[in-house]
Amino acid sequence: MGKLTTLVGLIVLSASLVHGKVYTDLEQLDSAKESYDFIVVGGGVGGSVVASRLSENPRYNVLLVEAGPDNEGVTEIAVPGMFFGINRTYTWGHVTTPQVGLNDRSMPYTQGRVLGGSSSVSEWKAITVLSLVVKTEMKLVDGMMYTRGSSDDFDLWGKVSGDRSWSWKTLFPYFLRNEKLVPPPGGRNASGQYDPRYHGYRGPTTVSLPWGGPTDFDLLALKNAEQSKEIKFNLEPNSGKPSGLIWVQSTIGNGERCSAAVGFLGPKARERPNLTILLNTQATRVLPSKESRQLDIRTLEIASITSGKTTTVTAKKEVILSAGAFGTPHLLLNSGIGDKKDLEEVKVKAIHHLPEVGKGLSDHLTFPVGWTANDTIKPVDYAAALEQWQTNRTGPLSEAVGHQVMFARIPPSAPLFKEHRDPASGPNAPHIEITLATQGAQVGAYIVLLTPKSRGSVKIASNNPLDKPLIDLGFLTHPFDIEAIKEGVRLAKRWYDGPAYKGYITGFLGPDPDTLPAEEFADQLKAAAGTFWHPVGTATISPKGAKHGVLDPDLKVKGVKGLRVVDGSAIPYVPTAHTQASVYVLSERASDLIKDSW
Repeated sequence: MGKLTTLVGLIVLSASLVHGKVYTDLEQLDSAKESYDFIVVGGGVGGSVVASRLSENPRYNVLLVEAGPDNEGVTEIAVPGMFFGINRTYTWGHVTTPQVGLNDRSMPYTQGRVLGGSSSVSEWKAITVLSLVVKTEMKLVDGMMYTRGSSDDFDLWGKVSGDRSWSWKTLFPYFLRNEKLVPPPGGRNASGQYDPRYHGYRGPTTVSLPWGGPTDFDLLALKNAEQSKEIKFNLEPNSGKPSGLIWVQSTIGNGERCSAAVGFLGPKARERPNLTILLNTQATRVLPSKESRQLDIRTLEIASITSGKTTTVTAKKEVILSAGAFGTPHLLLNSGIGDKKDLEEVKVKAIHHLPEVGKGLSDHLTFPVGWTANDTIKPVDYAAALEQWQTNRTGPLSEAVGHQVMFARIPPSAPLFKEHRDPASGPNAPHIEITLATQGAQVGAYIVLLTPKSRGSVKIASNNPLDKPLIDLGFLTHPFDIEAIKEGVRLAKRWYDGPAYKGYITGFLGPDPDTLPAEEFADQLKAAAGTFWHPVGTATISPKGAKHGVLDPDLKVKGVKGLRVVDGSAIPYVPTAHTQASVYVLSERASDLIKDSW
């Protein structure tokens, strides 16, 4: 890795030369003295989409405020396979509160603090798989996967919000508008690995299949799917029916990561005279107008990350919060919008009692398991791979995750359904994702619970808006989730017991719910469980006029004029997918809702 580090240090990606207003410090904004129709908080998926779509109309003057630096010129962000080398200055450095369901264990939680947000960063996991007699370590990854989830997930948005225009049928054209499916890096023929009918070809977000493959490991999975009665090959996971063995689709184009910043805030967007991007500046509070009888909030308090200087900016039309499932409730609570009792405890004056702000957090819990295998794999020469990527944007660094994953439903006959109601959004929604990865002598899998019943929260620790939020994922606080993970492990065991793996898989390392005492399995689960970084639900939509929820179906904050939320916090239940596609489609439709309002 030393050679790779040296090479990375010598590489500087040339930043695009544009003439737009990209300010790196608050001082530059102050000197500009401009007025804005819309102020967007957060440059992640939601903020990048909304700021870009609104500024397509030259009549709207848009300010986008991002706490982190620019994404341009950062090699480890641009190279998909260098997710492991991304500097921690591009993340928030969150750590959860001690998790009651994980024996009071806290865990780091990666969220992007850079233009593009978490679509600009991915996470690397080194996991330890435990069994009764074996301890081994495997490396698996999560990032850039483009999965929409089940059609039932989006229809559930309509049921929860009381507005059936939130539905798979309504949102599908927005998926197509957002996407630009391109050939895999290097241009290999990917026919038979996806269905072109379900994709867009002109959108800002480039999506592609992996550079490599099929490998021998990939072919074993395809053969096993032919013989399996439980998990079959699924040609197109983004059709609304994701279950089965699938080829991974990722937000990668021409071998480079396509973050929301790349897709929506590239050179053409930055050249717009009506779009201003302010970097290295944190939004601290939204402030009410003193001149309005109804609660009217269009003013944003912001602070320079470098100097600490604060100032305010006011929108003529709306402030749009896109700070993410942690940042948005953190900002609302610091502004006095939330549960009045909770706010009083940290000496924040409540200006609007909305009890569910920060409540209802749901996320995907993961659990690693492993097998021994009769195989060898040649390790990647990272220096050579980087040189290949520099030369033609191909090679192992032009992809991030494995080539295939599986989505599956827990069998209806499983004992847990006698005790617990099925939390899936519908029959098309899988309960479990199983990653497929090999390191030769070891095969590893993440068992990902897509339909958790456990819920967490985001709170504030004090009345200082620059203090970190208190993030409680609530993992394993509902008994269903423990039993569902067991069923996920059993699904994976049955998969690798398939005839195609005879002679290849030589043993199960565990942890095994069928051989370990229940208490011992639970202890190993609590010790090894982690997150796939898919938080949602901390400022959810609900029917207009409802006393529960935080947002009306049009994403406006209940009881407030001038304030809207467009990010994953609005999504009521974590989708049965990696969440970036869901946030993209939410943001695309939100952009039209905002335009229609004005």
